[in-house]
Parts: sequence; C-alpha cells; structure tokens
Amino acid sequence: MISNILRDAGVIVVVLPLMIFVHELGHFLAAKSFGVRVMTFSFGFGKRLFGIKRGDTDYRVSLLPLGGYVKMAGDDPSQPRQGDPREYLAKARWQRFIILIMGPAMNVLMAAVLITLLNHFHFQRPAFEEQPARIGAVDPGSPAAKAGLRPGDLIVRFDGLTNPDWEDLYMKVATSVNETVPGEVEREGRRLSVTLAPQPKGSDRVGYIGVLPVQAAILRAVEANMPAGRAGLQPGDRIVALDGKTVYQPAAFTDALQSGKEKEVVITVVRKGKAFDVRLKPVYAPIENGNAWRIGVELSRIPDEMVTQLPWGQAVGTSVEFCVRNALLTFEVLEKIVTKKMSPDTLSGPIGIAQISGEAASQGFPTLVLFVALISLQLGIFNLLPVPILDGGAIVLLVIEGIMRKDLSLEVKERVIQVGFVFLLLLAVFVTYNDIMKQIRPN
Repeated sequence: MISNILRDAGVIVVVLPLMIFVHELGHFLAAKSFGVRVMTFSFGFGKRLFGIKRGDTDYRVSLLPLGGYVKMAGDDPSQPRQGDPREYLAKARWQRFIILIMGPAMNVLMAAVLITLLNHFHFQRPAFEEQPARIGAVDPGSPAAKAGLRPGDLIVRFDGLTNPDWEDLYMKVATSVNETVPGEVEREGRRLSVTLAPQPKGSDRVGYIGVLPVQAAILRAVEANMPAGRAGLQPGDRIVALDGKTVYQPAAFTDALQSGKEKEVVITVVRKGKAFDVRLKPVYAPIENGNAWRIGVELSRIPDEMVTQLPWGQAVGTSVEFCVRNALLTFEVLEKIVTKKMSPDTLSGPIGIAQISGEAASQGFPTLVLFVALISLQLGIFNLLPVPILDGGAIVLLVIEGIMRKDLSLEVKERVIQVGFVFLLLLAVFVTYNDIMKQIRPN
C-alpha cells in the first residue's frame, strides 16, 4: 500500500510538471516570436531557487515543481501600461490569439510526437482491438445476456457504428451509459436486431454491456501424467473446438468440461497451422481450491499482444488518428456529463491521475508513455474550454473584443476572471472529493 502510494506520487511529480512545462513553453515561444518582452519563464511556482537571466528573461527553477508559468510584460490589464510596444496588450489581437493557443497546441503536439515515437519503435496493443467485434463470452446477468447475445455473435451495428472493431465498440459503450442503444448481430448467416442498455460499472461509472472478445485457447502448460499429456498435446497447441463447437474463450472451454463431467470429449487442436482431433476423457482431479474435471492443461488467459514497429509515415498517421479520436471522445464525455447522461465520476483529479500514472508505470515504459500522451492531449483540450482564466476563456474574450472592435472594460475583465477562479476552485474541490470517494466506496 505504502509502496504504491510512493510510486504514484513519484510518477505524477515527474509527469504532470513536464506536461505543464511544455504548455508554458508554447506560450513562451509564441510570445518571443512576436517580440513580446518575457520577464519570467519559471519551472515551478513560488520562491526562486536558482536560474539564469538572459536578456529580459529570468529563466528560473522555483520551489514547488508542480508546473510552471510565463510572465509577460503588460499581460495584467489591472496594471498601468508603460507604452512599451513589446507589451503583451500592445500586440494585435491575432498575435495574442496565437500566443494563447500555442499552450494547448504544444500539449497536443507533445501527445502526437510521443505516440508517433511509440508507434515507430514499439507499437503494442491487444491483437483483438482491431478485429471485428465477434463475441467470445457473455457475462451472466449482463445487459448483453438480457438482450440474448451469445458467444459467436458478430456485432455488425451498434447505434451509429457499422461493422465496428473492438476498440470502437468499447469506446461507444463506455459513453452510452443508461441509454437504449439499437444494434444488430449476425448469427449463423442471419441478421438479428437487438436492443442494449449499457449500465454504469466500476468507480468511474462508465458503460458496460458484458461481452468479451474472441480469445484463442492456447495451451500454456501440459501435465505429462494427465489425459492431455498422454495424448501428446504440447504447450503452444491451440484448442479451436470442443465436440465440434467452436471455442471462443478459454473460460468457455473450462466451463464445458465441468458441465460434461467424465464424458469423453473430442478436442480439435491446431499445431503449426495443421488441425487434428484428440479424444480425451476428463478425470476428477485436485485444483488449487478443491477438485474439478480436468484434462491436465493450463490455458493462457492473457490476450495476445501485437508488437511491431511501424514505418514513420504510418506511425504519424496512426498518431493523428489517436489524437483526433480521443479528442472527440473527450468532448463527447464532457457534453454527456453536462447534460447528465454520464456520471461526473468519470472525471479524475490529481489523486486519480497519480494512481493511474503509477499503474501505467508498473506496466512498463511504453504504457506510461501512452498514458502521458493521453493526459497531455486532455490537458490541451481542457485549456481550450471557454472558461474564464483558462486559455479558452481568454480566447473567447479576444473574439468578443474583435467583434466589438474595442477592449472590454477592466471591471468586466476582473469580474470574468473572478468567476473563472471560483469555477476552477470548485472543480478542484469536486474532483479531489471524487477521487477520495472512488477509493473508499465499493465499485
């Protein structure tokens, strides 16, 4: 427990400041390119620890390493103007717009670069994600079970998705909580209409219908003195059928053995591309928690992973697709939270992000890089929201001033900033409370 907390804290102390630093670097580079006098570029907040001053800018490292900030001359409308053409407010509105948007843009660029590098050097994902959504197993009592779905069914339509792969289906299900979703499955050459109602599940209350993808039943180990070993089965063999019925999931094979008890079974096995049948009679033998009908094999329950190195062009294309898809998904989730179609429990604050960061780090460097890219992308999107005090709110004010062809009064701007500050404070309190409640309440 303590080690996990320390791991989570250590990862987030590195990850979050890096993303905020990149964000502020975008503002800094844009400001410099337009000749704005940048007074401070700080990594961290609070008291200055050390740094170097070059020209007008103090490049510093500050006490609290939780991000950073850029201080530009004349960026505070409440302070008197000095008449310096290098002040932020002295620049044209289109230049200020670019300075503002470059922060979120750098976060999006960071995500795209990380995913591109990851795809080129270590493209890894579960093999089933890009496969058609053929059902391997259905959880008893789940929305899918209530709708009559069965193993082997191919989902050919789910709401607006046609012939979805598993990645698309999971995303759509996750954002369709408590909605009645029309669908269609293909079963034994026939098309059947179904209606599914994804239910909230887990601490994040995302949608769930209770289906698993097809997964190969691969022999991980074979006991020499048991029926399978005596019949010549070997580790690496793949079981594709039991008594002529396709095996879609390892768990389904195990369940079928228990149901048949001592009845002799015919197992169809594939080895090095060649299929053959084996007749076996299960025996009632000990397992970890008692006894069960067994043939003496251990099946792999870990989904096949696809690991490859994509060419640069394909790596970039896949990265852009990742960013667009997740950006649209983020906006969809936010819209459904606002309209109360999804629970606000899906939002995470610093505690939740730290926990997920630590879990990602424990799964290996590629998983951590993927998570950092996703959070960087969402940080960029969040900062574009039209909320006062965020970059998006400042951009909205610029647009309004551009339409009016005059600056808003200082009083109006101060009130807007106050509203934005209160909003962010309440949001911070809510997501922190949300994170704590996820830890203490049952899923």
